[in-house]
Amino acid sequence: MSVITYRDAVSSVLREALDQDERVFLMGEDIGPYGGAFAVTKGFWEQYGKRRIKDSPLAESVIVGAGVGAAMAGLRPVVELMTINFSLLAMDQIVNHAAKIRYMSGGQFSIPLIIRTVTGAGASVGATHSQSFEGWYASVPGLTVVTPSTPRDVIGLFRSCRDLSDPVMFVEHILLYGTRGEAPDSGDFRIPIGQADLRRTGGDITLCGYSRMALVAEQAADILTREGIEADVIDLRCLRPWICKRSSPRSRKRTAP
Repeated sequence: MSVITYRDAVSSVLREALDQDERVFLMGEDIGPYGGAFAVTKGFWEQYGKRRIKDSPLAESVIVGAGVGAAMAGLRPVVELMTINFSLLAMDQIVNHAAKIRYMSGGQFSIPLIIRTVTGAGASVGATHSQSFEGWYASVPGLTVVTPSTPRDVIGLFRSCRDLSDPVMFVEHILLYGTRGEAPDSGDFRIPIGQADLRRTGGDITLCGYSRMALVAEQAADILTREGIEADVIDLRCLRPWICKRSSPRSRKRTAP
């Protein structure tokens, strides 16, 4: 396995999607010549052109609304909301349109739309750019909410998201882009949606987290080890669906008093 950054993992799966499926296009603020606020789409404009890399106006409702319409027309858009804070401006399009059209149409339409966005604090970008709303979206029927914590998870989960015919919130933590990790060698590698990852086996207590906090939970487990306490660490990886049955009950059984 090669070692890559989280940012490079996101870039690689976006390129893979564009290369493998002509129905895929990207749309978002500053993703064109500028290369994206977090440099994820650097070079994409030059490689794929403006037909498939669409710079949008500063209007999140337009970005998601256009993505929903394109998905209804048979395309497979990947739209970017610069941060999850700005998703509030597209709440109607996400909650009342993307998540519900399949059901309101009796299954006549599907919405294969991936909404990439950035969550989290700690980057000194101000209070209104440092919130985490993915928990809100996890309560919305019809949405899948994915929160990868490593480059491997980015690749495996994004590929699985591409297989879906329903909308996905693909949530990336702002402090993870520079972190490094192993990337799978197989082009077929996938992680099932909703499957948690038992990252560490202990026996005394269970620590659960997702996204960056899964890594923090591992650091906490290291500290506990020095105190003679061994912890299971579970990375949820997905907030909706949350199929933690594969990991947490087994862990609770081992670590419960």
